[in-house]
Amino acid sequence: MKVKVYNMQGERVGEEIELEDYPLNKSHLALIHQEVISYLSNQRLGTASTKTRAEVSGGGKKPWRQKGTGRARAGSIRSPIWKGGGVTFGPKPRDYSFSLPKKMKKIARKDILVSKIKDGNLLVVEQLRVEKPKTKEITRLLKNLKIKGKVLFLLDHSDENLKRSLRNIKDVRFLLWKDLNTYQLINSDNIIVGKKGFDSLCKNMKLLNTR
Repeated sequence: MKVKVYNMQGERVGEEIELEDYPLNKSHLALIHQEVISYLSNQRLGTASTKTRAEVSGGGKKPWRQKGTGRARAGSIRSPIWKGGGVTFGPKPRDYSFSLPKKMKKIARKDILVSKIKDGNLLVVEQLRVEKPKTKEITRLLKNLKIKGKVLFLLDHSDENLKRSLRNIKDVRFLLWKDLNTYQLINSDNIIVGKKGFDSLCKNMKLLNTR
């Protein structure tokens, strides 16, 4: 596999980066699905809550005597069958999160990353940085690279100028390459990463050609 390198003007520079040829495995699709479901589940707050009859204020006194009134027996005005009463089997705060083993997560990320590389949807920029926070520099880069759709920028370090240049562009997201996850990869049409960050990412994923 080979990856082309560009500069901040969207022009080809240097030689292509050669990577190990990693074959994609269809049996990993279920694993990728699990990783995406895990990520989305971990984003859920699970804070929905309703009050039971014990938690609704009032209702301590029996509304009327047990017998002789001709009405049904009632012990509290906060019964779930009464207006203003508690809720039966309503939602309560819960934790929806679950995690997968690190090796499984890494396999899922590696498969999607390789798929993006093979489809030509991952581009490397030699020096991914800006001197001042300017959105137009990033929009010019995207225009010159002829990139459309959702774009994910992978940063090798926290660059405040770059972040401020990226955050106001529609369909553009950014995060550190160390925080990369399968869902973000799948949810992006194109990925742009600096050469330093790409080298670190490939080293972490064991994709560099050592021959």
